[in-house]
Order: sequence, then structure tokens, then C-alpha cells
Amino acid sequence: MTDPLPWRQAEVRHLLSLSPDEVRRRAAERLIVCADVDALHRRMAEDLAAEIAAANAQGAPLRLILPVGPIGGYPYLVELIAARRLSLARCWLFFMDEYCDADGDVLPPEHPLSFRGTMEQLFFAPLRAQGSDLVPEQVIFPDQTNYARIPELIERLGGIQTCYGGVGIHGHLAFNEPERGVASLSVRRVRLNDFTVTMNAIRANIGGNIACFPRYAYTLGMREILSAQRLRLYCRNDGALDWANTVLRLALFGTAGDDYPVTHIRGRDYTIITDEATLASPKYII
Repeated sequence: MTDPLPWRQAEVRHLLSLSPDEVRRRAAERLIVCADVDALHRRMAEDLAAEIAAANAQGAPLRLILPVGPIGGYPYLVELIAARRLSLARCWLFFMDEYCDADGDVLPPEHPLSFRGTMEQLFFAPLRAQGSDLVPEQVIFPDQTNYARIPELIERLGGIQTCYGGVGIHGHLAFNEPERGVASLSVRRVRLNDFTVTMNAIRANIGGNIACFPRYAYTLGMREILSAQRLRLYCRNDGALDWANTVLRLALFGTAGDDYPVTHIRGRDYTIITDEATLASPKYII
């Protein structure tokens, strides 16, 4: 994408000038504010558990898009599944994305950056240990073998009920980076831009090694995300850096544009869940 346009810069300055109370009032039911990041993770787990329980009560299948980030809610979700004896047999879980190399091969699960490997440790292995009935064939990560078939599978199953996700610093959902026409793009292999590589490397416990960080990934498209019946987005700093305060306000109020893909949620059934620190106004508005 090109440099930010003057109108977007002016919009960002205006949105950052809003007090937290003004943001709450203006967002109304679109915004849920948790006390801190741990409370946000617990809320994500509770939201997922409640949706699973509701589907089970109806004897209905449940088709979800899930993120690997935020990940803090998954251990809590494992606990809720066990405590409430929730069946996952009718769940189809479509994970948003996965890193791959320049040849298009996804990272092996044992790689420290593998999303599948992360979920194996945090979610799948603990579920198996408690005897969960989650069907492995109903857990889908996009990769070089299946990405072209995922849109047809989602359609054949009846579509996605809820997309859960995080929001990147420039508004990406999954790995849908800013690019022309992004709202209509489907499942594909993408090249990650420098914003994403830098932000993810900072948080990956790899010592800032951007030289070796994956530059490619498979991602569900905005077409699949925006076609979900509901979107539940969890936007938080997750650390001392206040990187998400701006994109939270853009996600809530920003004019729809390809420079911040999350702004294309306008007109959909969406809720954004954040915490008090991310809702706060930044120290400086530049």
C-alpha cells in the first residue's frame, strides 16, 4: 500500500482525540470492555463455550473461524469444556492462517512459530487428555494441500456461524494485509508485509530475528471472514507497548478502506472486545 492519505491521517487524529468514555458511548453495544487482558482471554473462552453449548442444546452443527492470536483464551476454554462436559463432535474449526516458506510448504508442527503446533500444545493435546470427542478431520488449517478447497467446503457445510479473531496493527484480519480489493479476496497464499513481520517477530521470543522470520503464509480470505453470520474480534495490546489503541478505534469507527482491512466489517454483525488499557487514549497524539 502507499503512504497514508491525508484524510486517513486526519481521521486517526480525530479518533485518538476521543476520550475512552466517548468511545464507549459512541460504540454502544458494538464494544465490550474487560478490566485487563486476562479478563479478555477469559471472556473469549466464555463466548466460545457458550456458543458450543447452545449448538449442542439444539443438536446442531457449529462452524467457526478461530485465530491463533489471541491464544490466552484457549487454556480457559479447555477448562470450560471439561467442567461443562461440552461435546465438540459437531464442531468444524477453521483456523485463520498458517506460516509457510517461499516454496509454499507450511512450517512443520514442531517449529516454534507453527500455528498448528501452538494449538496442539494449548488446545488439542489437553482436549485429548480429557477425552474430548473433537474430530481431527473437522479441524482445518489452510495449507498447500487444501487451501483451494476450503471455500467450497465452507459453502457445502452451510457457511460460518461466527468468526473469532484478533486485529493486527494495520487492521489485518487473519493474514489479509492491506491491498487493493482485499474485502473480496478468498483463501490464498500471501506475502507478509514488514509491519506484520516486525510486530510478530517482537512477540515471538526469537530475539528480534526478522532475517529468518517467515515471509509467507496461507490465510482465509476476507470473503470468508466477512461472510460469517457474526464477527467477534478481540483487540488488545497484550504487553507494555500501546500498539493496538489506534486500530481499536479504527475498527470501531474508521471509514471503510483497503488500507485497514478491518474497517470492512461495516454493515456486519460485529462486536469488538477490548481491555481498559487498549481503550485508553495514547499519551501523545501526533
